[in-house]
Amino acid sequence: MMLRMAATPSLTSLSLRNPNLRFCISLFSPKSFSICFLPNLRPSITTAAVAATSAAASGTTTITTPPSNLFNADLQPYLSCSLPNKRLKIAVLLSGGVDSSVALRLLHAAGHSCTAFYLKIWFQEDFENFWSECPWEDDLKYAKAVCDQVDVPLEVVHLTDEYWKNVVSYIIEEYRCGRTPNPDVLCNTRIKFGAFMDAISSKEFDYVASGHYANVVHSFTDQMDKPSVLELSKDMVKDQTYFLSHLSQIQLKRLIFPLGCIPKDEVRSLATKLDLPNRDRKDSQGICFLGKIKFSEFVARHIGEKEGIILEAETGDLLGKHRGFWFYTIGQRQGLRLPGGPWYVVEKDVKNNVVFVSRNYFSLDKRRRLFRVGSLKWISREPPGQISQLQCKVRHGPGFYNCSFTMEPGEDGHEDVAVVQLSEDDQGLAAGQFTAFYQGRSCIGSGVILESWDDQGFPVCAKALEIARMEDKSKLGKPVKIKVRPETPPKGSDQIDGIKLDRELANSQAAVTDEISRSSEEEARSRFPMNWLQKIREKWLQML
Repeated sequence: MMLRMAATPSLTSLSLRNPNLRFCISLFSPKSFSICFLPNLRPSITTAAVAATSAAASGTTTITTPPSNLFNADLQPYLSCSLPNKRLKIAVLLSGGVDSSVALRLLHAAGHSCTAFYLKIWFQEDFENFWSECPWEDDLKYAKAVCDQVDVPLEVVHLTDEYWKNVVSYIIEEYRCGRTPNPDVLCNTRIKFGAFMDAISSKEFDYVASGHYANVVHSFTDQMDKPSVLELSKDMVKDQTYFLSHLSQIQLKRLIFPLGCIPKDEVRSLATKLDLPNRDRKDSQGICFLGKIKFSEFVARHIGEKEGIILEAETGDLLGKHRGFWFYTIGQRQGLRLPGGPWYVVEKDVKNNVVFVSRNYFSLDKRRRLFRVGSLKWISREPPGQISQLQCKVRHGPGFYNCSFTMEPGEDGHEDVAVVQLSEDDQGLAAGQFTAFYQGRSCIGSGVILESWDDQGFPVCAKALEIARMEDKSKLGKPVKIKVRPETPPKGSDQIDGIKLDRELANSQAAVTDEISRSSEEEARSRFPMNWLQKIREKWLQML
């Protein structure tokens, strides 16, 4: 059946509510269009609106069709993490990205009363910080469009000052001290589920939701004091429990994560089926407040630059100069601009502004499996009773280590620290990063990696340490001429060059250390023992 209609100023919309009909629209002229009705092949309710507006300048007619909603029955398999059997009042954090948008639609389909909130955490306009590069206008535009599809109210919450005070200032100070902080963990703990929860405390929401890939198991029995549990998401590659591992029990009890039961590829598929306006948007990368600006530029603006020297850790040879130790993190490979590599940052002398590098970063005798963790926070409020059969993550990604730890008193009467023993060696343990602990599928807490003991870091030779302490380094002369290494390692050598072990240190850490070597998701997904990967890599190098 085909119906031809003429567009008139009084015709602003046409709604179809017959569950057995679908339609398509054809524009014949600036003032007429056709609607072709088609039988629906499956039991779903389609609600569509056709809007005709005339542009005075061009005299043309634009017809927009808001996307159709999937029938709730189609979404039922995806609602298990959305508490579908309860009518709740939920505050939904909406960023304008695909994940949080799908989370909102799932909560809406589950029958909850939702209010969306967009957090504006960009810097003050009077602060010189590349404001023009921040894409918040686009984010907010997409967030509003997603809400308009289902008539969900959207509010903007300004947390600029809180973000600067609790996250950005901390990041700058940590880098100034030679450590590598994790902005995402801090943002979740202090802003999204900290300052934001405080800002909406008077609105009496039952829960706060977001598009994180994690699962929270709440107890709805008479045991109201039973702690909620943070569990791994279904998608082990996208799992974000590492970034949520420092939350308190009070925070966790108020959270739900609708995407914790859905793989990432199915979330993308849902965005397409729901015809979300941002369905083709790429996932955000980097620290949220920087936009398109590189973190190195931000650091240079707020910490400055100070010339220092680069020394080879094994020989003490002067290889070159750098702009300041705070631009480098342990394990960093790119950006050193040294020939004959690959070279890796292995240690930093913060006091003397010296960076030590090596081409033997992956040698078997240079790896670590013992380190200390402070600022411990346990999600259930108590440390685990069994501390000898745990797992941990030392960075975001699907890879775990079996581990155990012992508690020791902190220095100068400070809080206790955990001395962690890994089942395998790791190359990229960076002070300032977080270690998250797990029992089975449950994340039980986390802490901050502390500086290594003098005898536990990368073995820097005595000559290099002595040169680093020199007050007048101009006496060192010009850098040595670096000899190019043979492409194939000597027979029997344990040295493995160029293997990309790690994913970038989380969305925001990627902006901080975008030069760090990282593994592909497929390699990380496999979770094979490290010695197996080393043998494969060694064979591959020999074939080049």
